[in-house]
Parts: sequence; C-alpha cells; structure tokens
Amino acid sequence: MSCLGADTRNPSSSAVFSFLNSLDPRSLQFYVPDPVHISLSGEKHMRITWVTDDNSVPSVVEYGTTSNTYTSSSNGESTSYSYLMYSSGKIHHVVIGPLEDNTIYYYRCGGRGSEFQLKTPPSQFPLSLAVVGDLGQTSWTTSTLNHIKQCEYDMLLLPGDLSYADYMQHLWDTFGELVEPLASTRPWMVTQGNHEKERIPFLKSGFQSYNARWKMPYEESGSTSNLYYSFEVAGVHVIMLGSYTDYDESSDQYAWLKADLANIDRKRTPWLVVLLHVPWYNSNWAHQGEGDSMMSAMEPLLHAAHVDIIISGHVHAYERTERVYKGGINPCGAVHITIGDGGNREGLARRYHNPKPLWSVFREASFGHGELKIVNSTHAHWTWHRNDDEEPVRTDDVWITSLAGSQCVQDSSREFRKILMSP
Repeated sequence: MSCLGADTRNPSSSAVFSFLNSLDPRSLQFYVPDPVHISLSGEKHMRITWVTDDNSVPSVVEYGTTSNTYTSSSNGESTSYSYLMYSSGKIHHVVIGPLEDNTIYYYRCGGRGSEFQLKTPPSQFPLSLAVVGDLGQTSWTTSTLNHIKQCEYDMLLLPGDLSYADYMQHLWDTFGELVEPLASTRPWMVTQGNHEKERIPFLKSGFQSYNARWKMPYEESGSTSNLYYSFEVAGVHVIMLGSYTDYDESSDQYAWLKADLANIDRKRTPWLVVLLHVPWYNSNWAHQGEGDSMMSAMEPLLHAAHVDIIISGHVHAYERTERVYKGGINPCGAVHITIGDGGNREGLARRYHNPKPLWSVFREASFGHGELKIVNSTHAHWTWHRNDDEEPVRTDDVWITSLAGSQCVQDSSREFRKILMSP
C-alpha cells in the first residue's frame, strides 16, 4: 500500500486524511513559495522575486538579521502572463531595504512559510563575482552550479540564455527551481540572449516571459527597457547591454548608454565591466560575425570610456583575448571574455579558426564557469574553471589591471568628450 494513501482499515488514519484534505493549503505552515531569486535594485536595496499558484498570496517580504525574527517588511507588486495555452502563476517582485552591506539577512515571502537567507554584497573591495553564460537545464548545468556553489562569491553575472525554454513555458518554472538554491542567496544579475526572445510574429512580442520573471534594475539606472541597464557595486560599474534590441547610434539603447557612461565617476568606481550576449571578438566557427554590427556601433563609445572587461556568451565555448580595439591588440582596449559554456542542451562549439588570431590568448571548448575577484582599485584576478568530473579545474588564470589610472584615460579624454557631445 502506498504511504501516500489513507489506510481505510484504521478509522483514525482515515479521519486524519480527511482532515488534511479539508484544509486550505494556503493555511499550512509548510507553505513553500515557488522559485525564488534575488537581484540588486538600486543602492542598498534588493529585489525578491518569486512565483505562486495561489493568487491570494500577498506581495510582501518580511526580513531581519536574525533567523525567524523579522524586524522589517516591504510590499511590492505582482504580474502574470499568458503564452498560448500556458498561464503563469502570480509573479511577485518586492524591493527590500535599505540593507547593510556585507550582511546576512533572513527573509520570508508571502507572509508565511519557508525562510530563506541572503548575503548583501560588500561596499568596498575585494569583490568576488561568479560568471556563467548559456546555462540551460542539463546535467552539465547541474555540475556547473555545484561548482559555483563551492566558491566564495558575492554576486553572479549571466550574459544571456537562461532557461532555454524556447516557447515551452513550463521550462521557465523548472529553471527557477533548478537555480533557486543559489539565486535565492546571492543576487543574480542577467541580460537577455537569443533563447529569451520567444517571439511569435503577429501573436507574441519578444521577451515577454523574460521581462515578467527576471526584472532587473533598469528604471533605477535611467533605462526605459529591461533589456539594458546598469548598476554599481563596491567600486565596479557594470553595464548590461541588449544584443537583441536596437543598438545603432539613433537607438534608445545607444542614447541611454552615452548618458550612463557620462555619469560614471572612475574615482568612485575604478572598474568598468560590460556584459552582452553576442561576442564581438570570436575565433570560433559558431556565430562568427554576428556581433559585428553592434560592435561597429558601440565599440568606439566603450573604448573612449575605457571599459576594462567585456563579457559575452552565445558561443558554447570559452575564449579570452588580449586588450583589443578595432580588430587588433591595443593596450587601451578591453579584455573580451566569451563564456557561453554553462551547460546548455545544444552542446559545445568545438571548431575554432586556425591559425589563432593574435588577439586570442586562451580558448577551449569545455563546460565551466568563471570567477572575477576584484582585489582593489587597480588589480583583478580572473580564473576560468573547467568542469572535470566532480571538481572544477582552474584552467585559465590571469591578472587584469584597471584602465582607470592609466595613461589611456588622459590620452583619450578629449575623444570621449567629443563622442558624448555628438547628437
């Protein structure tokens, strides 16, 4: 006999079973919110996002610095969407704060149920960032996430292609469940990839599911689109760009980017890091040249702003470049890192062009993740860890020096001002 069924030979057992069936499940103390993830939402604030099938659950988060003792609470908003035959649950977005830096908080969603805990990022160096792209939901994904869990990090950056739902909306739910153990404890900052489009001509506009589920701090950074935004953390200004929305010089994204760059204070945030989905420098056969038009429009602007590192995904392999600009090695250019090897279901991109371009330093078609530890205002340590059996193997390792205090800034300051002043 199944242990889940009632034992009809035992009246007391039957009564208990009937009693449990009569209960409103919303009143049960073991209420567990569906997939929970957190993200930054402006200075000293965090956005808590979760989904419920019960529309009566309020969009409220209680929180405090002691387990099961909630000294503060915040109310938020909720949304939902329909996609063909699928209807989402109630998607809650609640911003909590102000929060203390580098502090563990305990929180509860919806006014009852399970307790979660998160750790806020530090306000000063060192800062540790986990970096992973093109995740999906495979055994390799699980291996990558397990390896990330082993490392000490303050935040995770993801340059697109999250769930690989590809129109099958229930896969957004299973992806949320897969990443919740990590995404509920540290902020996940993401941008969109091609697998987030899910556009159906004449029926559905693109990015409906992504925008509903993964709300990023675009409004807080002056953007009008969830597909591109920026944020600052512990001396680092991070810009998330959209490879799949307009980006030419007449676009809203380009205008926003110019305004965002003009407001950066490199004394306060000496590091400038950019993420986007489609790589600009790529020696793999896969997706060759797809980033050229965006690079043509935006590379001069980012170069003039002295961007240190540009991280992308899309190509299912790993590659790191020298500092480059306009197709060649340039000491004032950005280091480009392609890391679309998180664990996607499409497999690895194993074919590279040979001979290797002069600007390409390290490339390998293996699943893995990266770690960027920004030690101080001038030096950062980048490592890429290949998935190998049960252990993440450190395979690429380099120190990167910030451009903020270099001669590059002085030499190109006039050029930068000219670009910012152009219509």
